[in-house]
Amino acid sequence: MRCFRPRSSKAADEVDKRAAVVDKHQANQSQQVSRDISEGGKTGTQQAFNYKLSRIMRPDDANIVGNIHGGIILKMIEEAGCIVSTRHCNTQNGDRCLAVLVRVEKTEFLYPVFIGEVAHVTADITYTSKHSLEVQVKVMAENILTGAKKLANKAALWYVPCSLQNVDKIAEVPPLKYASAEQEEEGKKRYEAQKMERLETKARIEEVVPAPPSPGDVPKEQHTVGFSQSSLIHLVGPSDCTLHDYVHGGVTMKLMDEVAGIVAARHCNTNIVTASVDAINFHRKIKKGCVVTVTGRLIFVSNKSMEIEVLVDAASLVEADKGKYRAVSAFFTFISLDKENKPLPVPPLKIDGEEEQRRFEEGKARYLQNKAKRLADKERQQ
Repeated sequence: MRCFRPRSSKAADEVDKRAAVVDKHQANQSQQVSRDISEGGKTGTQQAFNYKLSRIMRPDDANIVGNIHGGIILKMIEEAGCIVSTRHCNTQNGDRCLAVLVRVEKTEFLYPVFIGEVAHVTADITYTSKHSLEVQVKVMAENILTGAKKLANKAALWYVPCSLQNVDKIAEVPPLKYASAEQEEEGKKRYEAQKMERLETKARIEEVVPAPPSPGDVPKEQHTVGFSQSSLIHLVGPSDCTLHDYVHGGVTMKLMDEVAGIVAARHCNTNIVTASVDAINFHRKIKKGCVVTVTGRLIFVSNKSMEIEVLVDAASLVEADKGKYRAVSAFFTFISLDKENKPLPVPPLKIDGEEEQRRFEEGKARYLQNKAKRLADKERQQ
């Protein structure tokens, strides 16, 4: 047994003095935070509603060659967006609410992030409608040994505020003050465009995806859609969920990226990384206790990229009579890399049947459209 001597009165007084200083410092900090939040609630400006999180990338965040998984970055992006949106929506009186992700615009993965680098994620509210918010997010990767920084990712996300008392009630969003009328008009155009695209996407979300073949029935011929098609099954637990007991959007996106990565790796048999994500649409909420099936299949292949459609279906374990429903859909683009992280040619996709050919042509149209947009943006910057 280890014995401890009682403190002398002098030592005790010294400890008490130090504790009082610490308590006073913490109280001052709390008062300052309260003033900052109060000022933010009064102004409602863009400057008051931004958020930044930073985290060092660990080995368990990466693939076997040290590239950080795109799903890890997507999850961090969503966390930052959720925090800044929820803060903004609770600056007015009324029901407390939580911002829920409903859509992610095209997300560009500009440079890979590696183990040991620090990812700095910055989220800014750039537009608000009556019931939704647009959040622009940027990810800077910092090499803490050299101090070098690079813009690794950028994305735009849309959130709606759901009441904590009634998850089906959409709260009103406090208006944002814009630097100019032109800035507000540009935001309104983006809002209308994403709203229209969501309506168009609903027309095809119920398409039934055939189950991936069992290991014994996998097609012998490589580079076909059926050979690389993959699925992941996940039981939604408490750690996956928000205060509403519904799945975090970032958790879903991470699962989707994992499945898309498996599809790409099976097709190429090389190191693969996420190059971009086309719009991710969250059609219906996924509740705690549901079993989600995430399915990925190749749609289109160019010389150096692969477009993979990923669909998320959910079914409740305790309410089996309600059946399975389509919850999320998106297109991921992956590229193949050599040992020096330089792009490699991608094997051509072997098409089988009219349906695969139709999807291939649609994917090709998206590929050409995105390529033209990138060239236009590059010329405009020059």
